Amino acid sequence: MRIIILGAGRVGESVAETLVSEANDITVIDPDPERLHLLEERLELRGVAGNGVQPSVLRHAGAADCDLFIACTALDETNLVACKIAHDVFGIPTTIARLRSPEFVQGDKLLEKDGFAVDRVICPEASVTQTIHQLIEYPEALQVVKFSQSEAHLVVVRVSADSYLAGHTIAEFRARKRDVPMRIVAIYRRDQELPVAAETRLLAGDEVFVLTGRESVRPALHAIGNPDRPVRRVMIAGGGKVGLRLARGLVGQCEVKIIEANRKRCAYLAAELPPDMLVLQGDGTDEELLLDENVADMDLFIAVTSDDEDNILSSMLAKRMGARRVIALINRRAYADLLQGSTIDIAISPANAVIGELLMHVRRGAVAAVHSLRGGAAEALEGVAYGDAKTSHLVGRRIEQIKLPVGARIGAIVRGVGADARTVVPAHDTVIETDDHVIIFLPNKRMVREVEKLFQVRATFL
Repeated sequence: MRIIILGAGRVGESVAETLVSEANDITVIDPDPERLHLLEERLELRGVAGNGVQPSVLRHAGAADCDLFIACTALDETNLVACKIAHDVFGIPTTIARLRSPEFVQGDKLLEKDGFAVDRVICPEASVTQTIHQLIEYPEALQVVKFSQSEAHLVVVRVSADSYLAGHTIAEFRARKRDVPMRIVAIYRRDQELPVAAETRLLAGDEVFVLTGRESVRPALHAIGNPDRPVRRVMIAGGGKVGLRLARGLVGQCEVKIIEANRKRCAYLAAELPPDMLVLQGDGTDEELLLDENVADMDLFIAVTSDDEDNILSSMLAKRMGARRVIALINRRAYADLLQGSTIDIAISPANAVIGELLMHVRRGAVAAVHSLRGGAAEALEGVAYGDAKTSHLVGRRIEQIKLPVGARIGAIVRGVGADARTVVPAHDTVIETDDHVIIFLPNKRMVREVEKLFQVRATFL
């Protein structure tokens, strides 16, 4: 696809890096020529220096022949105006805007074609908040992603020493846990992928990727990891947009303490949040402050300041001082990949949190959802099986008959609509039906094009 990205900040850079790796034709617009030059040296893309809301700059960037326009500068106003110009002046079919303000949400009339012409809203702050809330809901998990109106869940969990899976083969585990409908789609040991075979023996510390239905998430997590106690006490370092969103979402659910360095921001937080939420002025890396506020009693410590180094240091300090679990927001994806699973239990990258929403518009065929996994190296894709046995690669065929790339696995099928929807954990002889939502795990993104073809319906198919 021909894609224009407006804004070469952290989000824009990460988006460009991901889309370039998929052999798309990428142009990045930014006022800073030096930043663009660095991007051009590192990635195979074209940089255009200038103001992205000026038609002349967009024309120079190739807007007249563009398939997708992504506006992800730091300013909502710029992104909105740029999408309007991209659609009205150049007829770009799909526009995506990064909007940080909660005033603009997906489906808002202002964003329709006769308004700002924004087809899709992305908000890294909202995506990060949602990710953290899911980890609070399922404290045993390292990652939780949902498919098909949340009917199916993909959960990543570390094998605990007390789990029956530790020291046993997959076949032995399946025989023991027949009552829990789930399908293991990937296993990683110290970043090395293991074969998902009956004879594969797992060890404590292995990361397991499991697809299951909504009702079976907790039994699946308990079967593989330690049944963790619920999160009741939370300490948040950083009272910015993410910290405030998090705190608001935890009202009535958890005891929350927020540490914020800026005095004026502290006053604003105190006015916005209920009286039982304690707002503290201070530094999350202050050992004495953490000690005074009983960080050792916290079920979860979350560092979400705008400074990666502060988030890393405060999380490591909180963990050393006894916090049961720590999460750090890390903008640099290289840092996040390096620190995940170390002293820091979970490292979250804002760009990774939203990249799936963007990939859905790049994927071909009847793709309903995409989630980026393992720092963007792997992917879980949900597609709809349209057509019939004559026009589809999938419909009317058993799982064992479907030709997938080596390592790719069908992990779940969501069948039915609305209240009748149910998750089917497929066996080798499960037959795919028309309108089934098929969820496939891809250990390598190079497999994407081959898998996308499975969901394409042809007029005649032999």
